[in-house]
Amino acid sequence: MSTVRILYTEDDATLAFLTKDNLEQNHYEVTHCEDGNGGFEAFKKGAFDICILDIMMPKMDGFELATEIRKLDSDVPIIFLSAKTLKEDRIKGLRLGADDYLVKPFSIEELLLKIEIFLRRSRKNNAIEKSIYEIGKYQFDTKNFILFNEIEKIPLTQREADLLKLFLDNKNVVLKREQILTSLWGDDDYFMGRSLDVFISRLRKILVNEKGIAIENLHGIGFRFLVG
Repeated sequence: MSTVRILYTEDDATLAFLTKDNLEQNHYEVTHCEDGNGGFEAFKKGAFDICILDIMMPKMDGFELATEIRKLDSDVPIIFLSAKTLKEDRIKGLRLGADDYLVKPFSIEELLLKIEIFLRRSRKNNAIEKSIYEIGKYQFDTKNFILFNEIEKIPLTQREADLLKLFLDNKNVVLKREQILTSLWGDDDYFMGRSLDVFISRLRKILVNEKGIAIENLHGIGFRFLVG
């Protein structure tokens, strides 16, 4: 299982050290930032599984940070940790899209339990809802066989869509030609192989201007969908 990455913002150095140390002892990878601006820059650069945000921070408070995070990612779990105890603050935090709100001083055991619950829920939702993929400037709707962005919609055949999804689920991994044919058709005869070449040629043309994306032909072996 891959390491869970946590974005943690807290300006109290002692509390941050203790919390980060406990999280790391539980095998989480923690990126700690001392203020909201640093937290937002880290979020834009990294891929985080959950965010734990203090509210009263310099430069950008936790409420503002959560608002900015939600503009970029509507699904990542957010937990507020705050000394602010008023019901109005809790309601505000939840309305901004937070999943929970723990009041300081909090129990590390409770925080760990909350993290486990939200990560489990997030993984379940991702498994169910993974029908939209990001590919460069496009989004790929696997249910409706469409590549789209704000300017255009490109319809795909079902075979093309199945092939593209297979590549996306195996990014940067060599897929043998026979493996692809069997996955798409259940067989690997000559005529299906010719059809596969046509589909790959069309996908290459569609994605030709996408920086860092390519379908690599490994002669005599198969293909690799490269994502840089």
